[in-house]
Amino acid sequence: MEVLKLENVKKYYGVNTNITKAVDGISFDVDEGEFVAIMGASGSGKTTLLNCISTIDNVTAGHIYVGGKDITEIKEDDMADFRKENLGFIFQDFNLLDTLSIEENISLSLIINNEDPNKVDNKVKDIATKLGIADVLKKFPYEVSGGQKQRCACARALINHPKLILADEPTGALDSKSSRMLLETMNDMNDKLKATILMVTHDSFSASFCKRVLFLKDGKIFNEIVRGNKSRKDFFDEIIDVLTLLGGDVGNVK
Repeated sequence: MEVLKLENVKKYYGVNTNITKAVDGISFDVDEGEFVAIMGASGSGKTTLLNCISTIDNVTAGHIYVGGKDITEIKEDDMADFRKENLGFIFQDFNLLDTLSIEENISLSLIINNEDPNKVDNKVKDIATKLGIADVLKKFPYEVSGGQKQRCACARALINHPKLILADEPTGALDSKSSRMLLETMNDMNDKLKATILMVTHDSFSASFCKRVLFLKDGKIFNEIVRGNKSRKDFFDEIIDVLTLLGGDVGNVK
């Protein structure tokens, strides 16, 4: 079943003859249970595309469907409700509230969604156990490691069972050990919890954890590769080969 569908999406900036085509006619689908990466050099359009999918930005033309609903047709007054009911977000800088405990950070979205107070505690403990942070629930963000903060962010993204989780350079602020732990957590979210994830990344190591990678160039899809039965090492090598053709920066490989 399709969770995300893009039809000829365009996002242009500027006026008259001074127009930048940040996203120039992109179409693709993401099925339920997929873990998909979007890669491309700086200026390729990947962040703009994610902003359009996440409803942070509006498209110039085309349509984006999440769970069969055309988000380009949603009224502004209804957008916040749509986001909290359908989308989960994993940010590079965690976006945790320092004055709240890990437990409170995770439960906040449940409370905002008017979840039954009697169910909140069990739901938080359940997702925290699955992501390996049950032992730090009472601690505050400044008391835990970067990897634990990011897993808290993953738990917060998952807690409402969104149709689609969007991750924007989630390993960008982490060291290599924490990056691997986060990616393995996201892989478990996908494999074991059946979360559908779309991740923007510049990093080949991160992308190698995904099942499919889309490469953007000048606002268009340049190539697409599927992991299939390949080992992660073989898929990593294939990603590097495409980036070499793309002319992208492969110097950041871990």
